[in-house]
Amino acid sequence: MPVNIDVSFAFELDQPTDVLLQFEAALLPEQRLVETDTWVTRTEHFARVSAEDAIGERIWLRAEGLVEVDYKVSVEVERHLPDLATLGRLEPHDLPGEAVQYLMDSRYCPADKFQNFVTERFGRHEGGAKIIAMRDWVEAEFSYVPGSSNGDTGALDTFVSRQGVCRDYSHVIVSLARAAGIPARYVSCFAPGVEPPDFHAVAEVFLADSDGEGGTWQIVDATGMATPSDTVKIGVGRDAADVSFLTSFGASRMVRQNVKCSA
Repeated sequence: MPVNIDVSFAFELDQPTDVLLQFEAALLPEQRLVETDTWVTRTEHFARVSAEDAIGERIWLRAEGLVEVDYKVSVEVERHLPDLATLGRLEPHDLPGEAVQYLMDSRYCPADKFQNFVTERFGRHEGGAKIIAMRDWVEAEFSYVPGSSNGDTGALDTFVSRQGVCRDYSHVIVSLARAAGIPARYVSCFAPGVEPPDFHAVAEVFLADSDGEGGTWQIVDATGMATPSDTVKIGVGRDAADVSFLTSFGASRMVRQNVKCSA
Protein backbone atom coordinates (compact mmCIF):
# COMPACT_ATOMS: atom_id res chain seq x y z
CA MET A 1 0.00 0.00 0.00
CA PRO A 2 1.50 3.39 -0.97
CA VAL A 3 2.30 6.14 1.51
CA ASN A 4 0.69 9.39 0.34
CA ILE A 5 2.34 12.66 1.31
CA ASP A 6 1.07 16.22 0.87
CA VAL A 7 3.29 19.10 2.03
CA SER A 8 2.92 22.86 1.75
CA PHE A 9 4.87 25.64 3.40
CA ALA A 10 5.73 29.28 2.84
CA PHE A 11 8.37 31.64 4.17
CA GLU A 12 9.35 35.28 3.72
CA LEU A 13 12.74 36.83 3.01
CA ASP A 14 13.24 40.59 3.49
CA GLN A 15 16.18 40.74 1.09
CA PRO A 16 17.85 38.47 -1.49
CA THR A 17 18.86 35.39 0.51
CA ASP A 18 20.26 31.93 -0.18
CA VAL A 19 18.08 29.10 1.14
CA LEU A 20 18.76 25.35 1.19
CA LEU A 21 15.68 23.10 1.18
CA GLN A 22 15.38 19.35 1.73
CA PHE A 23 11.77 18.18 1.88
CA GLU A 24 11.26 15.63 -0.91
CA ALA A 25 11.15 11.85 -0.46
CA ALA A 26 14.44 10.31 -1.57
CA LEU A 27 14.50 7.99 -4.57
CA LEU A 28 16.02 4.77 -3.20
CA PRO A 29 15.91 1.02 -3.98
CA GLU A 30 13.82 0.57 -0.82
CA GLN A 31 11.28 3.26 -1.69
CA ARG A 32 9.81 3.84 -5.15
CA LEU A 33 8.28 7.19 -6.03
CA VAL A 34 5.07 6.34 -7.88
CA GLU A 35 3.79 9.86 -8.49
CA THR A 36 5.52 13.08 -7.53
CA ASP A 37 4.88 16.79 -8.08
CA THR A 38 6.93 19.71 -6.72
CA TRP A 39 5.96 23.35 -7.20
CA VAL A 40 8.07 26.27 -5.94
CA THR A 41 7.58 30.01 -6.43
CA ARG A 42 9.72 31.33 -9.29
CA THR A 43 13.01 32.48 -7.77
CA GLU A 44 16.20 34.23 -8.85
CA HIS A 45 18.12 30.93 -8.60
CA PHE A 46 16.98 27.29 -8.42
CA ALA A 47 19.33 24.28 -8.49
CA ARG A 48 19.26 20.68 -7.28
CA VAL A 49 22.30 19.12 -5.59
CA SER A 50 22.94 15.69 -4.09
CA ALA A 51 22.34 15.37 -0.35
CA GLU A 52 24.37 13.58 2.36
CA ASP A 53 25.39 10.01 1.43
CA ALA A 54 23.65 10.61 -1.93
CA ILE A 55 20.31 10.00 -0.20
CA GLY A 56 17.83 12.45 -1.64
CA GLU A 57 18.39 15.88 -3.10
CA ARG A 58 18.61 19.41 -1.78
CA ILE A 59 17.34 22.50 -3.54
CA TRP A 60 19.31 25.74 -3.56
CA LEU A 61 17.21 28.89 -3.89
CA ARG A 62 18.11 32.53 -4.01
CA ALA A 63 15.00 34.58 -3.47
CA GLU A 64 13.38 37.64 -1.94
CA GLY A 65 9.86 38.14 -0.60
CA LEU A 66 7.31 35.36 -0.22
CA VAL A 67 8.37 31.85 -1.27
CA GLU A 68 5.72 29.13 -1.44
CA VAL A 69 6.27 25.38 -1.80
CA ASP A 70 3.77 22.63 -2.59
CA TYR A 71 4.78 18.98 -2.79
CA LYS A 72 2.82 15.78 -3.34
CA VAL A 73 4.18 12.25 -3.68
CA SER A 74 3.00 8.65 -3.49
CA VAL A 75 5.66 6.19 -2.32
CA GLU A 76 5.86 2.40 -2.36
CA VAL A 77 8.11 1.26 0.51
CA GLU A 78 9.78 -2.16 0.17
CA ARG A 79 12.36 -2.26 2.96
CA HIS A 80 14.28 -5.33 4.19
CA LEU A 81 13.46 -5.60 7.90
CA PRO A 82 15.35 -8.37 9.70
CA ASP A 83 14.82 -9.03 13.40
CA LEU A 84 16.96 -6.31 14.99
CA ALA A 85 17.78 -8.52 17.98
CA THR A 86 19.55 -11.03 15.74
CA LEU A 87 21.96 -8.49 14.20
CA GLY A 88 25.46 -8.20 15.62
CA ARG A 89 27.80 -5.26 15.99
CA LEU A 90 30.62 -4.78 13.51
CA GLU A 91 34.01 -4.05 15.00
CA PRO A 92 35.18 -0.53 14.08
CA HIS A 93 38.00 -1.84 11.89
CA ASP A 94 35.44 -3.80 9.84
CA LEU A 95 33.26 -0.78 9.05
CA PRO A 96 33.04 0.58 5.50
CA GLY A 97 34.28 4.12 5.03
CA GLU A 98 30.75 5.51 4.64
CA ALA A 99 29.83 4.45 8.19
CA VAL A 100 32.91 5.69 10.04
CA GLN A 101 31.82 9.34 10.35
CA TYR A 102 28.70 8.15 12.19
CA LEU A 103 30.80 6.92 15.10
CA MET A 104 31.97 10.47 15.83
CA ASP A 105 30.53 13.21 18.01
CA SER A 106 28.55 15.89 16.19
CA ARG A 107 26.96 19.23 17.06
CA TYR A 108 23.86 17.83 18.78
CA CYS A 109 25.17 14.37 19.64
CA PRO A 110 28.11 14.41 22.10
CA ALA A 111 28.42 10.62 22.28
CA ASP A 112 31.51 10.71 24.48
CA LYS A 113 29.39 12.17 27.32
CA PHE A 114 27.22 9.03 27.33
CA GLN A 115 29.89 6.32 27.38
CA ASN A 116 29.80 5.61 31.12
CA PHE A 117 26.00 5.55 31.18
CA VAL A 118 25.83 3.20 28.19
CA THR A 119 28.34 0.81 29.75
CA GLU A 120 26.50 0.75 33.08
CA ARG A 121 22.92 0.66 31.76
CA PHE A 122 23.24 -1.41 28.57
CA GLY A 123 26.53 -3.25 29.00
CA ARG A 124 24.95 -6.69 29.26
CA HIS A 125 23.45 -6.41 25.76
CA GLU A 126 25.16 -6.75 22.38
CA GLY A 127 24.51 -5.54 18.84
CA GLY A 128 20.88 -5.11 17.85
CA ALA A 129 19.68 -6.27 21.26
CA LYS A 130 21.54 -3.33 22.78
CA ILE A 131 19.84 -0.93 20.35
CA ILE A 132 16.43 -2.37 21.27
CA ALA A 133 17.20 -1.90 24.96
CA MET A 134 18.18 1.73 24.30
CA ARG A 135 15.05 2.39 22.26
CA ASP A 136 12.78 0.84 24.89
CA TRP A 137 14.49 2.78 27.68
CA VAL A 138 14.09 6.13 25.92
CA GLU A 139 10.47 5.40 25.03
CA ALA A 140 9.68 4.52 28.66
CA GLU A 141 11.68 7.27 30.37
CA PHE A 142 11.03 10.29 28.13
CA SER A 143 7.88 12.35 27.57
CA TYR A 144 6.93 13.65 24.12
CA VAL A 145 6.24 17.35 24.77
CA PRO A 146 5.86 19.69 21.77
CA GLY A 147 7.53 23.04 22.41
CA SER A 148 9.85 21.68 25.11
CA SER A 149 12.99 22.11 23.00
CA ASN A 150 14.43 24.47 20.41
CA GLY A 151 17.15 24.70 17.79
CA ASP A 152 19.86 24.80 20.44
CA THR A 153 18.73 21.68 22.33
CA GLY A 154 21.17 18.79 22.12
CA ALA A 155 21.05 15.18 23.24
CA LEU A 156 22.59 15.95 26.62
CA ASP A 157 19.92 18.61 27.34
CA THR A 158 17.20 16.12 26.41
CA PHE A 159 18.79 13.39 28.51
CA VAL A 160 18.66 15.68 31.54
CA SER A 161 15.15 17.06 30.99
CA ARG A 162 13.68 13.67 29.93
CA GLN A 163 11.37 15.38 27.43
CA GLY A 164 11.39 16.55 23.84
CA VAL A 165 10.06 15.85 20.35
CA CYS A 166 11.10 13.43 17.61
CA ARG A 167 14.23 15.44 16.83
CA ASP A 168 15.37 15.14 20.44
CA TYR A 169 14.53 11.44 20.78
CA SER A 170 16.57 10.75 17.65
CA HIS A 171 19.54 12.72 18.93
CA VAL A 172 19.55 10.69 22.14
CA ILE A 173 19.37 7.34 20.33
CA VAL A 174 22.14 8.40 17.94
CA SER A 175 24.32 9.47 20.88
CA LEU A 176 23.72 6.28 22.87
CA ALA A 177 24.46 4.06 19.88
CA ARG A 178 27.67 5.91 19.01
CA ALA A 179 28.75 5.72 22.63
CA ALA A 180 28.44 1.93 22.29
CA GLY A 181 30.61 1.90 19.17
CA ILE A 182 27.67 1.43 16.79
CA PRO A 183 27.44 3.90 13.87
CA ALA A 184 24.22 5.89 13.99
CA ARG A 185 22.80 8.68 11.87
CA TYR A 186 19.85 11.05 12.00
CA VAL A 187 17.08 10.52 9.44
CA SER A 188 14.50 13.09 8.38
CA CYS A 189 11.39 11.36 7.09
CA PHE A 190 7.65 11.17 6.64
CA ALA A 191 5.61 8.58 8.52
CA PRO A 192 1.87 7.88 8.84
CA GLY A 193 0.58 8.13 12.39
CA VAL A 194 2.82 10.99 13.52
CA GLU A 195 0.93 13.29 15.88
CA PRO A 196 0.80 16.16 15.35
CA PRO A 197 1.36 15.61 11.59
CA ASP A 198 4.74 17.08 10.63
CA PHE A 199 8.15 16.27 9.25
CA HIS A 200 9.41 13.40 11.41
CA ALA A 201 12.83 12.24 12.59
CA VAL A 202 14.16 8.79 13.47
CA ALA A 203 17.58 7.25 14.02
CA GLU A 204 19.28 4.69 11.83
CA VAL A 205 21.97 2.31 13.10
CA PHE A 206 24.57 0.30 11.19
CA LEU A 207 24.77 -3.36 12.23
CA ALA A 208 26.12 -6.60 10.77
CA ASP A 209 23.86 -7.89 8.01
CA SER A 210 21.95 -11.08 8.77
CA ASP A 211 23.53 -12.82 5.76
CA GLY A 212 27.00 -12.25 7.18
CA GLU A 213 28.00 -10.02 4.27
CA GLY A 214 28.84 -6.49 5.42
CA GLY A 215 26.42 -4.24 7.23
CA THR A 216 22.91 -2.86 7.06
CA TRP A 217 21.26 0.41 8.12
CA GLN A 218 18.16 -0.15 10.27
CA ILE A 219 15.57 2.43 11.37
CA VAL A 220 14.92 2.98 15.09
CA ASP A 221 12.15 5.27 16.39
CA ALA A 222 11.99 5.71 20.16
CA THR A 223 8.84 7.86 19.93
CA GLY A 224 6.91 4.74 18.93
CA MET A 225 5.01 6.67 16.25
CA ALA A 226 6.75 5.45 13.08
CA THR A 227 7.18 1.90 11.82
CA PRO A 228 10.13 1.11 9.52
CA SER A 229 7.85 -0.63 7.01
CA ASP A 230 6.12 2.62 6.01
CA THR A 231 8.68 5.28 6.93
CA VAL A 232 9.68 7.38 3.91
CA LYS A 233 13.20 8.80 4.08
CA ILE A 234 13.93 12.37 3.05
CA GLY A 235 17.61 12.52 3.97
CA VAL A 236 20.27 11.54 6.49
CA GLY A 237 23.06 13.26 8.38
CA ARG A 238 25.14 13.36 11.52
CA ASP A 239 22.31 15.16 13.32
CA ALA A 240 19.46 17.60 12.61
CA ALA A 241 21.81 20.32 11.41
CA ASP A 242 22.58 18.27 8.29
CA VAL A 243 19.00 17.64 7.19
CA SER A 244 16.85 20.59 8.17
CA PHE A 245 13.99 20.97 5.67
CA LEU A 246 14.85 24.71 5.48
CA THR A 247 18.23 26.31 6.13
CA SER A 248 18.31 30.05 5.50
CA PHE A 249 21.58 31.92 5.07
CA GLY A 250 19.98 35.14 6.24
CA ALA A 251 16.84 36.28 8.05
CA SER A 252 13.64 34.38 7.20
CA ARG A 253 10.15 34.04 8.65
CA MET A 254 7.99 30.93 8.40
CA VAL A 255 4.49 31.93 7.26
CA ARG A 256 2.78 28.54 7.20
CA GLN A 257 3.54 24.83 7.23
CA ASN A 258 1.29 21.83 6.66
CA VAL A 259 2.21 18.16 6.37
CA LYS A 260 -0.17 15.25 5.68
CA CYS A 261 0.97 11.65 5.49
CA SER A 262 -1.25 8.59 5.21
CA ALA A 263 -1.09 4.96 4.13
